[in-house]
Amino acid sequence: MSSMSNTSAAVTSAGIGAARALGWQTPLELLVLGAIWGASFLFMRVAVSHFGPAGLVEVRLSFGALVLLPFLWSARARFGWRQWLKLAAIGAINSAIPFTLFAWAAEGAPAGIGAIANATTVMFTALVARAFYGERITRRRAFGLIVGFIGVIVLASGKTAGVGVWPAALAGTAAGLFYGIGANLIRRQLVGVPAGAVAAATLLSAALLTLPLAIVTWPAIPIPVISWICAALLGVLCTGLAFVLYYRLIHRVGAPTASTVTYLIPLFGVLWAWLVLAEPLTASMALAGLLILGGVALNQQWGSK
Repeated sequence: MSSMSNTSAAVTSAGIGAARALGWQTPLELLVLGAIWGASFLFMRVAVSHFGPAGLVEVRLSFGALVLLPFLWSARARFGWRQWLKLAAIGAINSAIPFTLFAWAAEGAPAGIGAIANATTVMFTALVARAFYGERITRRRAFGLIVGFIGVIVLASGKTAGVGVWPAALAGTAAGLFYGIGANLIRRQLVGVPAGAVAAATLLSAALLTLPLAIVTWPAIPIPVISWICAALLGVLCTGLAFVLYYRLIHRVGAPTASTVTYLIPLFGVLWAWLVLAEPLTASMALAGLLILGGVALNQQWGSK
């Protein structure tokens, strides 16, 4: 999943409930968004072996920032040097580091591993808010955290073609932790700044931070066209245009409804990998996915205690 899910806290809800949205439009847009973000793990899996993690992340960040640049330009007067310092730190935490972790994981494990691990973002967001900001965690949400992290253990214990996937599972889970930290920082440090501008600025900052490592590790041999296509789709479609679609959903139906896309990303991630790359869905992946998504469901704050 792109870092997009973590910037929703920066968006001021228009107060328009899901009931006022068109009955068919919201489910359709959620499906499209889930399919797009699920495909990001497929694109990483195909392209990372030719670009390397840092090179692929640099291309992704650069294309994503270009797509969202109009949002940043329209709000440029809102960004002083102090804001840019915050944005650089958040860009590293919320984009550069987790994107690199997911890309590294994609080098040695099926795309579905990263897609499933990405769902831990919701749980880490709640855990970081409790640990550093004193936000209350209900018994239901605490149980959800336990269930979700059992899912992570199951995911890390699995094997594909006889090879353990625990390094990729742990890298994806660590990326979820960074997303969780980033979500809390955005919500508290960038209050009142348009979310589209925040996303563009953090992606641009992350691209600049990643650039030296990308230059040093850039492959010496030509990169195949298919990998360039996957990298461009990863940046333009999965990072740039998907952000715009997600903002639109949040403004129309509210963040809680829009965040249900979290349930669709692992499903589409596994589906695309199976259809395009013939990657199998193992029993451990299926069980881990159910446990992690169950933990996410229990962590949704929809009035239950």
